[in-house]
Amino acid sequence: MLRRQARLRREYIYRKTIEQRQKTIEDKKNRLKQAIDENRKIPTDLRDDALKLQQQTDWDDAGGEGILSAEDDEYRWAGVEDPKVIITTSHDPSSKLKQFSKELNRLIPNSQRINRGNYNTRQIVEACRSNQVTDLILVQETRGVPDVIQISHFPYGPTASFSLSNVVMRHDVPNVGPMSEQYPHLIFSNMTSKLGQRTMNILKYLFPVPKEDSHRTITFVNQDDYISFRHHIYKKNEGQIELTELGPRFEMKLYQIKLGTIDQLDACDTEWQYRPYMNTTKKRQFLTNENDKE
Repeated sequence: MLRRQARLRREYIYRKTIEQRQKTIEDKKNRLKQAIDENRKIPTDLRDDALKLQQQTDWDDAGGEGILSAEDDEYRWAGVEDPKVIITTSHDPSSKLKQFSKELNRLIPNSQRINRGNYNTRQIVEACRSNQVTDLILVQETRGVPDVIQISHFPYGPTASFSLSNVVMRHDVPNVGPMSEQYPHLIFSNMTSKLGQRTMNILKYLFPVPKEDSHRTITFVNQDDYISFRHHIYKKNEGQIELTELGPRFEMKLYQIKLGTIDQLDACDTEWQYRPYMNTTKKRQFLTNENDKE
């Protein structure tokens, strides 16, 4: 089993190396094409390979949209097989954190909640890999208040970390409806940048594909890089749509994406991270393009 995991890991690293090499070539082609289209001088570092790159560019088209990326490889079975999600907490969880993990378990179809106990992160990850788990969700708290949720995709990542705020449990939601067992339709709003699309894929592939007649909806709305989570069920009444909130509700803010599983966060590469100096750019939005703000 360990030899197989090591071999698969080497193959994955090799594919990422090939991808990075092809990405560099594509970048050179785009720079050369832009210089020719704008009738500018060819950049100095491209002059030796300009003719070769131009010949390769003649055979390119927009049909394949470039090269196969690691994102395609990470979620290659998405939509084909239903995801299998494990939910757990940090060590020694409070009653509120336990309740929050239970509500996440009821929220996500095909998920299973396990008690953390004395297991360390590596033991949990090995158990997930051996049981074909697709995603691991780890929720953490500060002074009894859930404040961090980490989503790790298997077998090789990525791992996205979100801060949580304004967490409202089901029993605190006014006029809450009964929990539905239908697969939910997902609604994403205002995630138009490349990072926003990446975040949307990480969240989207936690859920299986719903049936068309499902009346359950889960909404992720981005506003100023805070993702508002809402959970509803709807019904038609005399031509009108009536929404009933099911809970829970909370706000999420992405602060890190790592190119590895949750047990390798200190060793794996960082794809994106919210750094302290970014606080000075209050008007800058990371999950949405400036021209697509709603």
